[in-house]
Parts: sequence; structure tokens; C-alpha cells
Amino acid sequence: MVSHLDKKNNPIMVDIIGKNITHRTAEAEGEVVFDKITFKKIEKLKSKKGSIKNVAIIAGIMGAKETSRLIPLCHNIPIDSVNVQITKNTKKNLLNIKAEVKTSSKTGVEMEALTAVTVSCLTIYDMCKYLTKSIKIKNIKLISKKGGKSGNFKV
Repeated sequence: MVSHLDKKNNPIMVDIIGKNITHRTAEAEGEVVFDKITFKKIEKLKSKKGSIKNVAIIAGIMGAKETSRLIPLCHNIPIDSVNVQITKNTKKNLLNIKAEVKTSSKTGVEMEALTAVTVSCLTIYDMCKYLTKSIKIKNIKLISKKGGKSGNFKV
């Protein structure tokens, strides 16, 4: 049975009233891949639109905070911390985006971490698309979660 469907297959928001408030953490990551020429142009992480790295980090934090407004059945939960990191891989011409989100709540922050990464990737694409449209967003995934009834998970 899918947790977001009732017995008649109608969409529902999962009832978490009986769950305990616990410390929960989730980490997600993704990549923005460029061709070699474009990557060389943005290697200092700047574009005509400003600092790619700083804008993408702020966008990821904002994305995490807005997750329940974007994902219809996602709970609106307090977020205690969002940390977005962007690193360069010059051998593969890509930027790696990693987000860690923490809460003390009745449900986890996996969706918030995934949203942070996705919004950061989209922001990088938006800031660099004037150079080329062949930029690829790849491998967005949950890499770990801690806390809650289902326990810990790590890729």
C-alpha cells in the first residue's frame, strides 16, 4: 500500500499525530555537468548574472524551506538547519551539489534535502544557460537519512 493513498486510492496527507518528535537529518546530492569549453568559462564560478555558487546556495536553502508548498502531500515542518555545498570537479567538468537538512520533528527531511539540491542545480542552469543549452542536471539522489521510525539509511 502506498502511504499517501487511502483504502479507496484517494490522495491523503500521512497522519503523523502519533509519531514522536525526534532529531532527523537527510543528505542529498546532484550534479550539473558542462561541456569542457563552458566549464572553463565558469570555472571561477561567476557569470554575467553574479556569483553562481552563492546564488545557488541561497536558492537551495530557499527551496528546502518551501518544500511543503511545492510537493502537494509533504508536511510543513520546522527546519533547524540547511547546509548546501557546491564543489568543482575539473576532471569531469561538473559542479557537485550536496545538501544536508536537519529538523526535530515528527517526520523526516528527505524531501527538503532533495528539493534543496534540485533548486540549486536549476539555479546554476539558469545562470549559465546563456553560454549553452547543453548543460545537464544528473544524479539527484538521497544519500543518507537519520532518525525516525524507519531508522538510518545510507547509499
